[in-house]
Amino acid sequence: METLTPAHIAAFEAVLNRVPSADRARLHALKAAAADAAAASAPHWDFDQPGHRAEEALQAVFGPALTDDHRRALVALWALEMPARVPAADLPQAVLELYPEWIGRLAAFLTEGANPYDRDFWAKDVRIALVLSVPGARTQMIDLSSPMGPGQILRHAREGRGWSVIPAYAAAQAWKPWLEVHTESRELSDFNEAGWDRAWATAAEILKRRPDMAGMLGSSWFYDPPLEQISPRLAYLRLNPLKNGAFLIHQGPGDIHTQRAGASSPTRAAMIEKGEYTARSWIVAWPRAALIRWADARKTALAQAA
Repeated sequence: METLTPAHIAAFEAVLNRVPSADRARLHALKAAAADAAAASAPHWDFDQPGHRAEEALQAVFGPALTDDHRRALVALWALEMPARVPAADLPQAVLELYPEWIGRLAAFLTEGANPYDRDFWAKDVRIALVLSVPGARTQMIDLSSPMGPGQILRHAREGRGWSVIPAYAAAQAWKPWLEVHTESRELSDFNEAGWDRAWATAAEILKRRPDMAGMLGSSWFYDPPLEQISPRLAYLRLNPLKNGAFLIHQGPGDIHTQRAGASSPTRAAMIEKGEYTARSWIVAWPRAALIRWADARKTALAQAA
């Protein structure tokens, strides 16, 4: 696979050339250490950590002169190095075939994106450019290492939400690193059942190459059980994994979950405003053996249907 087309290279070089030549030299000087710091922080539970490390590296060099052009130029510089990083990650074809579109979108966003550089987009672009997260479908990206500690399992049980998560955690050897799925809000065409199935299936292909991993997890308000009645069109997000070997861990309410749950639905927003619904985040954890089994059965069914 050609990781970068000539058009991609030209776009990223144009973004880099927006900053003065002296600043480009400083970006080249900091890029390796900043990439190492970002990669070292990637297994943290906080998705934003690599972006924070990149920001710190830029602040240390540019100080108050730092602009979004510098941020975009650093991402572009890392993107130009993806032909070395992507093969080194030993990714399956299910991921590789998605890269042309994802890289094209990244190039377009860096070229056309408005200031200020949205913090969520910055965090995602740093991770994608450094291959700390990879494409899972058109809308979903997959982190290549994420933890799930025993503390949240015990808290779930102590809160009276069921003790079955403890043997499920042990059976999955869930102290190992997990893949984790995230939604890319700049491209929502795959935010549907087929798109999520593709993302889970892509994760299964990654897991086949990484026997040291426990499975894939997701963390969001849209795994909240009451949504089966409130927003039944979203029920598949929780039910499909649960029917095929996944388990749920309660995380709790929070302002960010309230904001996101109400943002795309007037019905949910009204219920939240009236105190009729409190959005809660849950982890859905799909252990590797069960996920691979489901993905292989899905692949067989798709082949037979074709």
